Amino acid sequence: MDKKKYIIEIATSDFTTTQSAVEGGVDRIELCANLAEGGTTPSFGTVKQCREAFTVSLFPIIRPRGGDFLYNKDEFEIMLQDVKLCKQLGCDGVVIGMLNMDGTIDMVRTSALIGAAYPLGVTFHRAFDRCKDPFAALEELIEIGCERILTSGQQPSVVDGVEVVAELNKIAADRIIIMPGSGVRKENIKMLAEKTGCTEFHSSLRGKTASKMSFIHPGFKDSAESYMNNAIEVEEVRELRSGVE
Repeated sequence: MDKKKYIIEIATSDFTTTQSAVEGGVDRIELCANLAEGGTTPSFGTVKQCREAFTVSLFPIIRPRGGDFLYNKDEFEIMLQDVKLCKQLGCDGVVIGMLNMDGTIDMVRTSALIGAAYPLGVTFHRAFDRCKDPFAALEELIEIGCERILTSGQQPSVVDGVEVVAELNKIAADRIIIMPGSGVRKENIKMLAEKTGCTEFHSSLRGKTASKMSFIHPGFKDSAESYMNNAIEVEEVRELRSGVE
């Protein structure tokens, strides 16, 4: 397989993990906060610092909170403003996802976010995996101008949803990019590429590293929250890419 034809996207949780992913040769960053909640919108300062430091394609997630993908008017206004800020900061795109109560795509407000982001690219994230009919949703997202869909085939792990992803990619027929994610690892990326025909892949490669604090408060010595930081191993990014060669 020709590695140049494959695009690797890594979800990062802060400046340091983004730096590691870039060093590992990633093609695109999905910049998030709070990956433990599935990713929420990173701060203005984080987006700005990453944009100034790295030339790699940068797509911040626009998600005002964890939980479901049903947003009220105030949350939508926050999303709209965050999209505009990412555009002002020179990002390459944004990652969004909104559903209606009945599990259909919120076409009106998703279209509004795509319009606000233009000419930036727009990825529709794994809210897609919670929609009622993925094949109807596929056509709707093509209609309103989404650039790609991040999906695990409506399963928690893409390995279990691989058949649905393959069918989506076949039906998409190059009208939109289908990007498998959730559980993509160096051990399975080649299988996923062969079974789905997809050429873009998303992974978080989430790890932890011990704090460099010299003082560990005895009352919190067993607190991972206090003394463990998010980390991405540079070599793991390289190995993920080499797994699809």
